[in-house]
Amino acid sequence: MNNAHWHLVVNHFPIIGTIFGFGIVVAGLIFKNNSVKNVAYILFIVAAIFAAFSMGTGEGAEELVEKMPNIGKQIIHEHEELAEKLALVLYVLGVISLLGLYTNFKNHIKSKLISYLALAIAAVGVFLAQQVGTSGGEVRHTEIRTNANTTSVSNPEHLENND
Repeated sequence: MNNAHWHLVVNHFPIIGTIFGFGIVVAGLIFKNNSVKNVAYILFIVAAIFAAFSMGTGEGAEELVEKMPNIGKQIIHEHEELAEKLALVLYVLGVISLLGLYTNFKNHIKSKLISYLALAIAAVGVFLAQQVGTSGGEVRHTEIRTNANTTSVSNPEHLENND
């Protein structure tokens, strides 16, 4: 397996983990349930770890695909810049989540404040995760690019099989 393959294996969890964690921490706040919030914190920590793996494999993946047709360095650079921002947010969220776990286990007075801080950071993470996921998809899926060449079929008869 090369770095591009590894990148594809690990890059989805920071995105999905952040989105699921966001929903779970919202539920934990609504239901005032520390166990539910702890699940979100663990998801955020794992998402941060996978973000580090994804960043570690991204450079090697870039080297393998940047010279392929219809890819180019610009689209990869845009994805890389967004991924760096998301990774930073997830690293901060991971540390806040560790603090949240600690304050919940100790029943500390600041645990609710930490939960809201994690929620705010996770909201930024969800926004960036969407952008990173889209820009990453655009690297190989040219059909989802905003400048995708859309061709309409003006004469559908040429598609029919004339046996």
